[in-house]
Amino acid sequence: MKIVLDTNILVTALKSRRGASFKLISMIPDKRFSIVISVALILEYEAVLRRGKLPKSITLSDINDLVDYLCFVGIRQEIFYLWRPFLPDPSDDHILELAVAAQCDAIVTYNKKDFRGVEKRFGIRMLDSKEFLQKIGVLS
Repeated sequence: MKIVLDTNILVTALKSRRGASFKLISMIPDKRFSIVISVALILEYEAVLRRGKLPKSITLSDINDLVDYLCFVGIRQEIFYLWRPFLPDPSDDHILELAVAAQCDAIVTYNKKDFRGVEKRFGIRMLDSKEFLQKIGVLS
């Protein structure tokens, strides 16, 4: 499966080591799925993670290491077309564009309501971390 990780998955993973988001991030890379990245998504990851709303134990170096690692293991996808505007929140359109360009199976996000209509129109599922881990057989 090819997936796009919404930024809220990374934020949640960095806030707690107990949840499904941390488990998902900890599994990368995994033969059951691959993550797809773009320049726009990496820039968003960096901007949001550096805002200072993470636990004090997470340093700038930790954030840089995580983003660098995602760049190393992720499948880089160029985007040659724009589907804008399609989503209610225009700041999410680049995630949809990436998923469509890379022919992803799913977008893993906690903001599924912001992606209404995507599955029907583009065939891309919206799953949260727990649902995705259930889908690949890690959780029951």
